[in-house]
Amino acid sequence: MFKNLPSSAITFAIQKMNDLGSKRIPFLFVIDYEMKEPIVLTLEEVEQENIFYKINERTNFSFCEKPYEKPLYLEKYPISFQEYQQSFDVVKNAMLRGDSFLTNLTKPTPIKINLSLQEIFQRSRAKYQLYFKDKFVLFSPEIFVKIENGIISSHPMKGTISADIPDAESVILNDKKEFAEHTTIVDLIRNDISMVAEKVWVEKFRYISRIHRHEGDLLQVSSEICGKLPENYHEQIGTLLFKLLPAGSICGAPKPQTLAIIKEAENYDRGFYTGVFGIFDGENLDSSVMIRFIEKQENGRLIFKSGGGITVYSEAKSEYQEMIDKVYLPIM
Repeated sequence: MFKNLPSSAITFAIQKMNDLGSKRIPFLFVIDYEMKEPIVLTLEEVEQENIFYKINERTNFSFCEKPYEKPLYLEKYPISFQEYQQSFDVVKNAMLRGDSFLTNLTKPTPIKINLSLQEIFQRSRAKYQLYFKDKFVLFSPEIFVKIENGIISSHPMKGTISADIPDAESVILNDKKEFAEHTTIVDLIRNDISMVAEKVWVEKFRYISRIHRHEGDLLQVSSEICGKLPENYHEQIGTLLFKLLPAGSICGAPKPQTLAIIKEAENYDRGFYTGVFGIFDGENLDSSVMIRFIEKQENGRLIFKSGGGITVYSEAKSEYQEMIDKVYLPIM
């Protein structure tokens, strides 16, 4: 779906994942948004690198449970609304032409914080966390796909609201724009899973999760889509995963046209942000979309990358605010 993909890098990653999967050897994978630098490491190889992960209850890091005396200091320097509006208009105009039904628009926000990337990893609490060689850290609440006993499931997360808003759950579930965005992504993910699964169904539709952050909790809306994989899926696990990329929840629908719109509207390199990472444990697989993402630039400055889904019902000011609201740390 991306032009000029480095096919050798993708081919190597797929072959290594398929080989390890067929031998039931556990491995970690970290795949960037444009799939230019996919990384596949056995868990033994991970221990030789400066990489720490937490995938639900599985981790290679010793978290300290003692309270931290160091207070949290976080300042955000988002782009201006006028600059955001320009990108938003590119997306909205493409939708009015009928080129996309849903587009995920993201932007980088410079931040200042009194914690190192490793300290952020250590102090954060999220389902999915990754610290990668002092280059970036993430604390994602969103599942990409899980595979358990031959069943693949995806849990796209679309719809965010502050838990402090009165009747927040009712407000977001009854919002026309949010409903359109969510149903579109559910349909997209269902189609994606049908490319690798023999049978596909929606197990749960629009359930609420609470996300903890230092500025107050957020509510997010998710759904669960499932499919039954062929018995030999271990032998083709890399092939299977790359068929599903990029993750539908962070691009939009239809994928090919929407990816081109994103490139025009964003005008920056997402890098590993909105890629995927996860672990195959020898039998099952658990993975996450790489959102809630802080990147260290070569000059040492930190960039927090965030965004949200745009539909024809979207308003620029509320989407701009959602982008800023998602710049947070899940530290209590």
